[in-house]
Amino acid sequence: MTIVLVPLILFSVLLSSIAQILLKTGMTNQEIINAMNINNAFQIIRAIASNYWVLGGLFIYFSSALLWLFVLAKVDVSLAYPFVSVGFIFTMILGYLIFGEPLSLTKLIGTALIVTGVVFITRV
Repeated sequence: MTIVLVPLILFSVLLSSIAQILLKTGMTNQEIINAMNINNAFQIIRAIASNYWVLGGLFIYFSSALLWLFVLAKVDVSLAYPFVSVGFIFTMILGYLIFGEPLSLTKLIGTALIVTGVVFITRV
């Protein structure tokens, strides 16, 4: 794996994490929540399909997937895939910064273990 590909891998993973935040933002929209409470499938689908946060999240997720396909064409999957776990870290940090989700000691220890694992797995 060349050093040039590592930023591409991390960017793909970061895009996926950003997509998750946008999807979460969209799915907590009051119109979608109301549609889900009514339990009408058509209204739920319409509310989701017309939500710009959800649509933006899906677009960014798709962009991340396209970039990931490029990465897989260049890198062994056994080397690239461990980097996906870094997405947990990105998403946890974004959840904390954007939604105020708590960062417990166990989450921080788990994050350190993930980073350690990625370092061990990707060493050639």
